[in-house]
Amino acid sequence: MGEVLQPLAAEPKKHPVRALNGRSHDPSFAELVYSHFAWWRDFRDDARAEAESAYHELLTRFERSHGKVVHSFWCSHVASAVALTEQKPRYPWQRATSTFHRESDWATRAHPEITLQLHRCDDLAVRARTVLTGVRQRICLQLVAQCAGHLLALVDGSSHKAADADLDAALATEIAALDDAEKYYRQAANGQAQIVYFSGMVSVAAVTSILAFLFLQVEWKSGVAAFVAGSVGAVVSVIQRINNGSFELSYDVGRPYAFFLGGLRPLIGGAFALAITFAFTSGILHLPISASDPAANDRLAILVVGFLAGFSERWAQDTLTTALPAGETEQPKP
Repeated sequence: MGEVLQPLAAEPKKHPVRALNGRSHDPSFAELVYSHFAWWRDFRDDARAEAESAYHELLTRFERSHGKVVHSFWCSHVASAVALTEQKPRYPWQRATSTFHRESDWATRAHPEITLQLHRCDDLAVRARTVLTGVRQRICLQLVAQCAGHLLALVDGSSHKAADADLDAALATEIAALDDAEKYYRQAANGQAQIVYFSGMVSVAAVTSILAFLFLQVEWKSGVAAFVAGSVGAVVSVIQRINNGSFELSYDVGRPYAFFLGGLRPLIGGAFALAITFAFTSGILHLPISASDPAANDRLAILVVGFLAGFSERWAQDTLTTALPAGETEQPKP
């Protein structure tokens, strides 16, 4: 993110951009805001040639470093602005990245309620740029930039005097819009985390299934078959919950952790399936099987029980609990 926390040290002078022309470093967003404000002030005074040239030169250098400015709002009466830049990828396999910039201390120093909402924009922009990718990131940051621009418009010198009576109502409208942007971020981040989680889950399930298939080529083993069935049951369970919209993830923890959690899911399902299968095959629990073809029915029963154990961990835990020995009845004290 840009200089969202860097305050403007002093009121910009008449032509602050003149001192910037000879600099070789990449300009900051604060310098760009100063330059734009000087250009806009001279534009109103019909003396824009020098400031306009300096501003466009600074804008070119800024975009070379931070990406093209795709959305912006510039205050008319103070040196404050918000902007959204988009950096094109250097390589075909990379994605474009968007960055939110804000410099608004001059506009909001008398309006702490607006400053609070702009800080929310900063926080949401950081999370969106860190967590989201691709289209989701661009949409979310566009929503944030629009909200920040509307908030600045409420306190810009040309508009807030006429809107003082309705400032609270307008602010409530913008807070609602920012709430909608946060809601979109949560939905997009959760959906993206689900994809990563599902990728980790399917990857581990596929590897374990291939290894189990190699074992089964040698000889039928109930434990291996149950483990595969449990892994498949775990995958189907997650797919069903995603389809029902009841699957939530901690999306701010990063992709590797979500992938790791997804990889654990089929392993947990397989472990429960093994425990349930061994409980039935050892005689601890009773498994009703038809006597017509015991061997074949035993295999089918193991697959079904293993699948159910992976599909519903709660059912597996409750079933295993019934195999525990009952506790001794507490004797009454004399």
